[in-house]
Amino acid sequence: MSTSLATYISLPGSTAEAFEHWHEVFGGELNLLRYGDTPMEGMPFEPDPQAVAHVTLSLPGGELAGGDSVDDRDYPVRDTAYSLLYTVDSPDEARRLIGQLVAGGGSENMPFEQAPWGDWYGQVFDRFGVMWAFSTAAVGEAG
Repeated sequence: MSTSLATYISLPGSTAEAFEHWHEVFGGELNLLRYGDTPMEGMPFEPDPQAVAHVTLSLPGGELAGGDSVDDRDYPVRDTAYSLLYTVDSPDEARRLIGQLVAGGGSENMPFEQAPWGDWYGQVFDRFGVMWAFSTAAVGEAG
């Protein structure tokens, strides 16, 4: 196995829905394992068998991983302290993805436009409160 780094997102009972939505938007390969799909003997807690134990979404350039939160703590999801930065090949591709996230219940946080440094950049919160930042080089694009 080679070394890799993936972003891990734990959502409060909506992980399956979020990852299925992201799979619809971004494509890639989705692998989802619920607690009920695995032996629960010896587990230090009693999770809901329908809760997501582990999920991965493999995309060109990286992987997202996650699972349902299994405790009662309230973790804030919607914030600007973090975001997922997705760099794509063209402004049109970024606009398409942003449009799909907004159409799926998200909201634009920062318009996708040419940034002062010359590249294109914008942000959207999806319906799960996760902020997606999109970036692409300015190569040959006038708007």
